[in-house]
Amino acid sequence: MARYVVLSALVLALALTGLLVVGCETQGQSGALIGSGVGAGVGALASRGRPEGTLIGAAVGGGTGYIVGNEADKKQQRQETQNTQQQMNSALVNIHNSNGSVSVVRLTRSGTGYVGPRGEWYDHLPAEAELKPIYGF
Repeated sequence: MARYVVLSALVLALALTGLLVVGCETQGQSGALIGSGVGAGVGALASRGRPEGTLIGAAVGGGTGYIVGNEADKKQQRQETQNTQQQMNSALVNIHNSNGSVSVVRLTRSGTGYVGPRGEWYDHLPAEAELKPIYGF
């Protein structure tokens, strides 16, 4: 009978976790729910189906899952901020080649001018005609 209770608690915890994760917006929320489900299952197994073990496992798992997921959210936010800053400090110039293809040249803003991919300096944003001899074909 105790084995049935433990197995039932484990299945219920995992099923509820699966249903709830679908609606999560952040990795912190998902981590908390997954951690709670896994913790409840482990707690149920460790305590042989006693409710106290299931609840303690759910609490510890949920807290741990939230911390891990929240750190993943922070890392993703830092990466998005860094990408936005890089885009704001650069300019793209399309070079139309003789074979019909297009070469994209990324220039990085530096002080009052721009630096090209090969390290060349421009005191202004160069036009396609100025870049074509270097990057076009």
